Amino acid sequence: MSGNIVSVDEESLKSDLRELVRKTVQETLNALLDEEADEMVGAERYERTAGREAYRSGHYRRKLVTTSGEVVLDVPKLRGATFQTAVIERYRRRETSVEEAIIEMYLAGVSTRRIEDVSEILWGAGVSAGTVSNLNEKAFESVEAWRTRPLSGGYPYLFVDGIYLKRSWGGSYENVAVMVAIGVNSEGRREIVGCAEGFTESKESWKEFLLWLRGRGLSGVRLVTGDKSLGLLGALEEVFPDAKYQRCTVHFYRNVFGKVPRQKRVKVAKMLKAIHAQESREASEAKAAEVADALEAMKLGAAAKVVREGCRETLAYTDFPMQHWTRIRTNNAIERLNREIRRRTRVVGTFPDGKSALMLATARLKYIVENEWGRRRYLDVSLLEGEEGKA
Repeated sequence: MSGNIVSVDEESLKSDLRELVRKTVQETLNALLDEEADEMVGAERYERTAGREAYRSGHYRRKLVTTSGEVVLDVPKLRGATFQTAVIERYRRRETSVEEAIIEMYLAGVSTRRIEDVSEILWGAGVSAGTVSNLNEKAFESVEAWRTRPLSGGYPYLFVDGIYLKRSWGGSYENVAVMVAIGVNSEGRREIVGCAEGFTESKESWKEFLLWLRGRGLSGVRLVTGDKSLGLLGALEEVFPDAKYQRCTVHFYRNVFGKVPRQKRVKVAKMLKAIHAQESREASEAKAAEVADALEAMKLGAAAKVVREGCRETLAYTDFPMQHWTRIRTNNAIERLNREIRRRTRVVGTFPDGKSALMLATARLKYIVENEWGRRRYLDVSLLEGEEGKA
């Protein structure tokens, strides 16, 4: 059976449909502008009436980038009145949704050069690096408001860590710490409660950071999880003296692995994990002693010393509900955020100043939080009430 074969040029069809939509949008916007002008004048075009308040004086053209492509607007000019329109803001050159898409691409890690190429493809008009910077300046105002927002309610669990970024400092390039804090609020949800710059992870920097968090309303902290930083430990004793400190078990393992030959690390990893797989602090301490003895028998005395001296700091989580243990004994949640910051800031390389580094890191965190990260329940905090009753 023979029949006619219909061939469709899909790309040409898409192009024609896109052009049709663009022209429809352009015609609709121009019709709205003319209608607004008629209302302001008080008469239709060429109509002679005693009640008219102004006269038309031609048009001027301006371009507007929309999600349907670039359109040309014929904006009415009036004599005897100033034409003001609700259709498009004065001096605006891009639709709001287009600007939001550009900002979102930047925060997602797309380089400014790539944004220019993508905008040319999507909307028929490219944007310069300066335009992207200007849009982000506006966005960073809301980012700063989010970063310094007041904190309310208790945060029983706090996770803290720092990440180093390169920035210009006094004519040279230095590594500067961006300190990040995640809190688990009274509803059991994770919340990024702090992001601030510090020259190093010194006691003074951590103290200033924690005081800033407390000044914004951070309270009810019962356990702080972080890496073994002497500066952090000293600052915690002064700012949150009632909070217990939990050394991240993953960081502890890495410190032990630094004293172990590569070919023996798999076996040692299983031994270390057995310490934190016990049902109580007492059992974990007994297991740690066994592991240290076994390491010495393997002629790994340096690793055994790290286990004996540092294991106790990794067992603070055992004073809290068992259902929380696997999530409060490591800094894995904040490590994932640090990787996202690193991925985003790698596009920039070296920052010209501290503000740009901090704002971009904070903007990335805000972007992550607004995409389901902070909406899921992380822990059942009500279990802590039972622990208080036992105490």
